[in-house]
Amino acid sequence: MTVTLLLAYFTSFAFVSYGVMAFASTYMKQEFIRYGLSKYRKLVGILEIIGGLGLFVGTWIPLLFILAASGLCLLMILGFATRVYIKDSVFQSAPALFFALLNAFFVY
Repeated sequence: MTVTLLLAYFTSFAFVSYGVMAFASTYMKQEFIRYGLSKYRKLVGILEIIGGLGLFVGTWIPLLFILAASGLCLLMILGFATRVYIKDSVFQSAPALFFALLNAFFVY
């Protein structure tokens, strides 16, 4: 198993988990209120679950992999921009930037 494949599985699991938490976690509900994006919480959760599953299934279907990674990259760029806009710390913003760069690597 290659490092890229392991990273893809890790990323897939992370996005599906985070997407589920967007629905189930009180903390995540409060975070979306803090971001000023509470009305988009469910949409973001759905997009993360779909993207994560697309990345996982895409390990066998290359076009799906590229599409899922592209969508997740865009989602994380927007997430990072939101973190910068609300003046979160570097520590708080780093995961969004990390996942944006990782998915950009997958697309590349």
